[in-house]
Amino acid sequence: MELIQLLGTTVEVIIDRQINTKHPKHKDIIYECNYGYITSLIAKDNEYQDAYVLGVNYPISKIKGKVIAIINRLDDIEDKLVVSVNDLDYSIEEIEKIVNFQEKYFKHVIIK
Repeated sequence: MELIQLLGTTVEVIIDRQINTKHPKHKDIIYECNYGYITSLIAKDNEYQDAYVLGVNYPISKIKGKVIAIINRLDDIEDKLVVSVNDLDYSIEEIEKIVNFQEKYFKHVIIK
């Protein structure tokens, strides 16, 4: 399945890296939003599809939300989904600012 087909759909994200926690391998990276994966979709790295969750500023374990964007990594095998809750919408610039803590290390384009 092409990720572009997921835009506007509702997915459930299992959070394995909660907001304000450290990256398990890179301790200098602090998650500025909840981050997890979607078990119904396998990504190009043969793992569950990763997703940033926007609109919840406290730690959660899972949540349903709408896919509002795709982060197309130009120098990595896996793209990331951006999932929003409560029908909140974010501009490309707002998404870029929120996910910059991790995406600054990759060349990417945000697709809405």
